[in-house]
Amino acid sequence: MAAGGAWASTASDTGRATCAQGAGCVVELLRRARRTEHEAATGRWIGERLAGLLGYEYGGVHAPDTDADAAPPERYFLPDSTLSTADARALHIHGPEQLLGGVVPHPFVATKSITHRLVDGARVVPVGWSHALGAALDEVTLPGFAAFSVDDVARAAKQLFEQGLPARIKRADGIGGVGQSVATDRKTLDAALAHLDVDCLERLGAVVELNLKPVKTYSVGTVAVGEQRIAYFGMQRLTRNRHGVAVYGGSSLACLRGGLEDVMATLQDEAERRVLRCAIRYDAEVSRAYPEFFASRRNYDVALGVDPSGVPRTGVLEQSWRIGGATPAEILALEAMHRDPRLSQVHVSTHETYELIDAPLGAQVYFHGEDPAVGPMTKYAVLDAQDDAHGR
Repeated sequence: MAAGGAWASTASDTGRATCAQGAGCVVELLRRARRTEHEAATGRWIGERLAGLLGYEYGGVHAPDTDADAAPPERYFLPDSTLSTADARALHIHGPEQLLGGVVPHPFVATKSITHRLVDGARVVPVGWSHALGAALDEVTLPGFAAFSVDDVARAAKQLFEQGLPARIKRADGIGGVGQSVATDRKTLDAALAHLDVDCLERLGAVVELNLKPVKTYSVGTVAVGEQRIAYFGMQRLTRNRHGVAVYGGSSLACLRGGLEDVMATLQDEAERRVLRCAIRYDAEVSRAYPEFFASRRNYDVALGVDPSGVPRTGVLEQSWRIGGATPAEILALEAMHRDPRLSQVHVSTHETYELIDAPLGAQVYFHGEDPAVGPMTKYAVLDAQDDAHGR
């Protein structure tokens, strides 16, 4: 086994987080109904590495305080999903420096739904919906709509069909390509509608947008931990799970100190610059529409491809203001720059495969084993290359 060791799910999902009295403490915060063994192992790995970066202890999974007289340690939270403003306030989280993730005023704001405007004449409009945001994002997203009812999903797909465009229907909170289907006519649309999770649809919505094929998916983002802030630009890879379905297989990122404007100065290819401009605009428009929003991790998936008519298309697919598949690579970049202040840029990558393999020498392995939910799996991250301030 390569450096980093083999991880199984050794992080407990129950019980009280433990840290020394008065010590800084990184704790995982679980909000999803369940998580798989590989997700638990990944969360523990990220938590322990964050603790090292911050000079804190790793305290495991957070549980509400039971001793009102005991002064709680300074906590840095690692949520498994984007938090609502109400949840953040209950935990005394008031800014991005207190967590790796983000905080939104309404649960649907954390999902793909906000990427598009509602279909014309929408039957359902959630409380807090920003009509202005959907209109502002038209120029930096693919043709498509958000919908919060089965009827609105059907109407949105038919509007794309009328333009000669195939529709990809996506569960708003789906992760890694899961919860998606493609419809090209009434028959395939009916099949897609039959598989919708109506409860999720009514709470968080769904996206109905142009299905690009072939397509390249870029990852663009920023991460701030402690005094460090990095930005990155890279690409995603797909792999096949044990059912043969194409799912997230990893990311390769070029990371540098600073923000996305600093990344722009390094890009020469106009298509890549267009990808980055889309992400920058998306980020700015969300902050304008929802000023209560804040995040220390801001990740955007941006598609680049050609539609059925041969028209080039570029657009943001979704945002991620929580830990994600690329987070271990981001952690390696932060660690490298923390160790060596001369570093100006590092290249890092994450890899996920649904089989048991030997990771490359030097890889940081955070899961290698049989997961009851997904079968055999290997997950690891690699620090691929690094450049100092003089480009060496």
